[in-house]
Amino acid sequence: MEAQLGALDVVAKFGAKDDLNTDLSKPLLDAWKEACASPTPSTIVIPKGTYLLSQATLEGPCKAPIELQVQGNIKAPADPKAFKEPKWVSFLHVENFKLFGGGAFDGQGTAAYKREGCEKHDFCSNLPINIRFDYLTNAMIQDITIRDSKQFHANVLGCKNITFESVTVSAPEDSPNTDGIHIGRSDGVKIINTNIKTGDDCISIGDGSKNLDITGVTCGPGHGISIGSLGNYANEEPVEGIKVSKCTLTNTSNGVRIKTWAGQFPGTASDMHFEDITVNNVSCPVLIDQKYCPWNKCKMNEESNVKLSNISFKNIHGTAALLEVVKLVCSGTFPCENVELADIDITFSGPNGPAKSECKNVTPKITGKQNPVACSTPVPANPTPTV
Repeated sequence: MEAQLGALDVVAKFGAKDDLNTDLSKPLLDAWKEACASPTPSTIVIPKGTYLLSQATLEGPCKAPIELQVQGNIKAPADPKAFKEPKWVSFLHVENFKLFGGGAFDGQGTAAYKREGCEKHDFCSNLPINIRFDYLTNAMIQDITIRDSKQFHANVLGCKNITFESVTVSAPEDSPNTDGIHIGRSDGVKIINTNIKTGDDCISIGDGSKNLDITGVTCGPGHGISIGSLGNYANEEPVEGIKVSKCTLTNTSNGVRIKTWAGQFPGTASDMHFEDITVNNVSCPVLIDQKYCPWNKCKMNEESNVKLSNISFKNIHGTAALLEVVKLVCSGTFPCENVELADIDITFSGPNGPAKSECKNVTPKITGKQNPVACSTPVPANPTPTV
């Protein structure tokens, strides 16, 4: 892929060096400043090579559309102490933006994963997110690799019409809190033909997410594709209009799931549809968990105050690693409404079978094949906690 004529080349024009010693920050910010002020569309090019980037916030609004063509491999400082705030590269208040080019953003997170205490989750949130997309309108993220982030790989907040296509996310299976793509308070997010391997949720969907279309995603290892957790904070915005289709999950701890905190705050989530999903050796393929309570930080005997409605799980097939293949644990205060299970065919091959389908505080509409038989097993008094 050749750089476009008249493109702003950070090496040729702005003095960047691919020597892993010279900070890319100033050349990149200088190029961005020029592009942002241009009344006509601009392309910034980071050519092939390996660059060190301390931190960059690329901010709009800009006068015309900007493309950032990353052909090279950009590395973050390995030491978490190099970061004063929990971000590495961020795009802020930009309209009509495209990030593409086949290159990579490498968070060099493996040093951070080994630090004590991250598994307790208290200090993890101070670690930098590889790429933040904040308040973007009409953005395309295409053919980019995001790897080994110290925290979430990509965080999408307050965006409108942003598409991820042919993106690769990769981190070790044991890397904590390294969600692939986290979405919050955004409308019109599409994630297409993307491959995510991580130590946490491949995709996590937070409050205020509307009109999301996730299709053709391969996920694993990781914790699956998750809506939530919801209800942990006051004044969360509703989640509505989520479609997850034609995805494949392999060796993940969950397949498709909706999770809300036991007790805690009110909220709503509706119109969530999971269709044509393949699961390979997934621990809990179909899950609604309204008793989500990690690290025992809540009261398990309380009911969730998040109301879930209009949910379908259709044509979900493959193999499970554990007995509980379908587990719908809804709230006693606000039982799940209008839930549909259609054509579920998931086999479990372990010695202590057969597979189970557990339901609580929900009466789903059932159509098509059901293996295991839908809602045939009561939920135990103390359900197994999920990660």
